[in-house]
Amino acid sequence: MVRLRFAPPVALGLALLAGSQVQAEPRAVIELFTSQGCSSCPAADKLMGEYARDPSVIVMSLAVDYWDYLGWRDTLAMSGHSNRQRAYAKARGDRQVYTPQAVIDGAVHALGSDKAAIERAIRQVRDQGAREHGAPLALPVKVERAADKLTVTVSASKDEKGQAEVWLCPITETVPVTISKGENSGNTVTYSNVVRRWIKLGDWTGKAETYSVPLADFQNDTIDSVAVLVQHGFASSPKLMLGAAHIALKKK
Repeated sequence: MVRLRFAPPVALGLALLAGSQVQAEPRAVIELFTSQGCSSCPAADKLMGEYARDPSVIVMSLAVDYWDYLGWRDTLAMSGHSNRQRAYAKARGDRQVYTPQAVIDGAVHALGSDKAAIERAIRQVRDQGAREHGAPLALPVKVERAADKLTVTVSASKDEKGQAEVWLCPITETVPVTISKGENSGNTVTYSNVVRRWIKLGDWTGKAETYSVPLADFQNDTIDSVAVLVQHGFASSPKLMLGAAHIALKKK
């Protein structure tokens, strides 16, 4: 039986090849909150590897740090990921913070190792989002590379109400980690689409916007791709994903 790992209370802080551009509108963005110190997480990490091979899904593995005290310091964790997970729970009003937790399109959560539950959440957020803010991920986002920069273009929408933020996340496609202490001691776990940074490109309020980002600002040998998210709300209160894109920086 899967054992959910609930977080202890802590305070809220918070190539692409040249000339190519984004794929078709994704059907879902799945953010997996995971930890190397959580015995229930490897099954979810494996499932994210399967989803990462689905071009219609954008997978983002977000390692949290609140289980480090159990004896193993997560080598991929960022405190900002723990803060983001808690911000989601606060925005939803349900106080549900656990690992492995999958957040779908910024709106609905599900057990990260349960594919059927994730698929139900994808359908749920489509229905729920359409009622509240319009269809999720319907906002066109285009990303192009020219020489040493990326250009991100977010389309206009006359229907949008309220503020959204535009984020660029550099990603490492595959990271195997051998864990020598804690609940997963002796195991090697492979993490897919590991988010390394969060770079805010700007705010979006319904008007067309274009952002230019030098590759030198984030690219190194470990970065294989980037995800671009347009998300309703603020970093302290993230809500529905309005648009997204995931593009490769390296040849396969």
